[in-house]
Amino acid sequence: MESLNRMAVELVDEAIDFADELAVTVEELDNGAVVIDFGVEAVGGIEAGLLLAELQTGGLATVQTGLHEVAGVPLTHVELSTDHPAMALLCAQKAGWELSVDGFEGLGSGPARALVAEEEEFQRVGYRDAADFAVLAVESETLPGEAVADHVAERTGVPASSVFLPTFSTAGITGSVALASRAAELAAFRLSELGYDPLDVLTATGSAPVAPVAADDEAAMARTNDALTYGGRVHLTVDAAFDRFDEIPSTARDTYGTPFADIFAEHDRDFHEIPVEVFAPARVTVDVAGGGVEVVGETDEELLAASFGLP
Repeated sequence: MESLNRMAVELVDEAIDFADELAVTVEELDNGAVVIDFGVEAVGGIEAGLLLAELQTGGLATVQTGLHEVAGVPLTHVELSTDHPAMALLCAQKAGWELSVDGFEGLGSGPARALVAEEEEFQRVGYRDAADFAVLAVESETLPGEAVADHVAERTGVPASSVFLPTFSTAGITGSVALASRAAELAAFRLSELGYDPLDVLTATGSAPVAPVAADDEAAMARTNDALTYGGRVHLTVDAAFDRFDEIPSTARDTYGTPFADIFAEHDRDFHEIPVEVFAPARVTVDVAGGGVEVVGETDEELLAASFGLP
């Protein structure tokens, strides 16, 4: 398969070429790295969010919007589908790179992670990328500078001039859209954590509502996580049966029914202290190829309505 980072660079080029249409801005740093503001200071939008989600999967997913109701209110939903779940979701889209550089704090996702390949997912999948470019999507309240780009370059083994950092804020249109695309990734990750071979997940489709844009990143974090935990729906086609499919959805957690804002407060507002099993989609269909179909979990539109501030 083509390098995830090389495929992502093609989408970076698209973002640069159509920056005005996407309402994003592009800045080349003094060290040659390129920062694309997808929604920190730039406005961003739905199309920017869809392109960002595709970029985060290394171009291995189709991402689109639809209009569905939550508690009787029409809301935009994002649907992501991929025939390469292990690569697209675990080796690329997963937000697994904590950035803390010279006072800058952010969370990295995207194919640059595969150039480092230190997370357990890469051992399970058996993949490590090799490329001359590094594309790391950064979720942060501020735009990264040269120190962050140099750090990414050092970790990935590419020149700083070959580092691309598409960056977005959680509290923005782009952030709400891109984060809604993560329902399938959460299901694939949970299955992997339960001991299922990620290469036996053949296809994945996930859908979740786009959370209304919040006033700040903390409130946005709560809404976007509730969108997945209580509104995320996933369909998986898998190659082998498993006796723990019922543990995939958020309904299997002791915290189910608790808004993310309360969970966040219980962990002293430290995102990294929250147990990983909290992050899961609400309802999952597992289609075993040549076998049966299992449906587990349930959505909670009442909780979503309260989280989103719907009338």
